[in-house]
Amino acid sequence: MFKSTLRATVFALTLSAAFGGAAHAAEKTEITITKQPSILYLPAIVMEKQKLIEKQAAALGLPNLTVQWRMFSGGGAATDALLSNNVDIVNSGLGNLLLLWDRTRGGVKGIVTNSAQPVVLISREARIKTLKDFQPTDKIAVPTVRISTQAILLQMASEQAFGTGQWGKLDPNTVQLGHPDAAGALSNPKHEVASHFSAPPFDFQELKNIPGAHIVLSSADIIKGGLSQSTLFTTTAFAKDNPKTIDAVIAASKEAVEYVKTHTRESVEMYKELSGDRTSIDDLMAMMKQPGMMNFQTAPAGSMQFAAHMHKVGILKTEPRAWTEYFLPVAASLNGN
Repeated sequence: MFKSTLRATVFALTLSAAFGGAAHAAEKTEITITKQPSILYLPAIVMEKQKLIEKQAAALGLPNLTVQWRMFSGGGAATDALLSNNVDIVNSGLGNLLLLWDRTRGGVKGIVTNSAQPVVLISREARIKTLKDFQPTDKIAVPTVRISTQAILLQMASEQAFGTGQWGKLDPNTVQLGHPDAAGALSNPKHEVASHFSAPPFDFQELKNIPGAHIVLSSADIIKGGLSQSTLFTTTAFAKDNPKTIDAVIAASKEAVEYVKTHTRESVEMYKELSGDRTSIDDLMAMMKQPGMMNFQTAPAGSMQFAAHMHKVGILKTEPRAWTEYFLPVAASLNGN
């Protein structure tokens, strides 16, 4: 469905990007933004709970903006919703932004990021210590096969481990499962999925509660300096017609990131309330003290390394020359990479 939707909408988005300067419509008074069930999206939780986008929009002259937040279990469904105009802004992984930017010829671009926390590959199988220990029958759960952040990181790590051109060596091992389902599979010793390229808070829960669960690999080992996870992006047509809303999203993200850093416990309490996560506040706070877990930032991190790999393996037809090509011009001051 995702690929067919892309093909059906590329032409329309391309025309919109090229000829969208005709007449400016009034900015929308109600927008919908997607969200996902992970503490990677903690600043977005704060934005939702404290209505920071609405607050910033009012300061910019849009006093009646209403923001609806829609939960999606993965980025693929969220991007489908964007392309079919059922949502206005997607908050998902960097790979989904790059894929849509490429397929729509610039008709989709990033607004801002708000986290660059590490994601880790976890296995309950004692014999699996490194990537070289995976056998053909060992299954690895990723959110979306081949194009999710975890799937692409696994390809990058495979090439580092097995040599140039060996990026796809473990692709046949991957199976598609959302993080909650993958965590459930990992907790079942009889389930064929014994490894999960996880994300917070699922990785913390797996390491704490599943016998034998251990870290095989971290994204911090693959991309030095970190990789942006939570990325907000939209169509260039929406951005053109709603410039104050875009400015409000950036300002709200900056405010939320600072709030998370200075009011971590209150932020975690908001996350627990809105996400339904049953993890205790004390455990969530302990998780936030793990290495890299407070790496919330609005500047894109590691995106060009990620994009270069996606182009090399044929996921992207166009290789960007700079990160500013796939982010809106208003984001240029974020000083990303």
